[in-house]
Amino acid sequence: MTTHYPKRKSNVKRRRKLGFLARMKTKSGRKLLNRRRRIGRSTNSI
Repeated sequence: MTTHYPKRKSNVKRRRKLGFLARMKTKSGRKLLNRRRRIGRSTNSI
């Protein structure tokens, strides 16, 4: 019986694709960040 290994995710590639700077490069990414800023951080999640 063979063991299945999960696919290794590269954090570098993930950050380049989904990170803050990647979002800032595009117009829609900036809109998304501003939308998230308007929502704000939840204060009651402790």
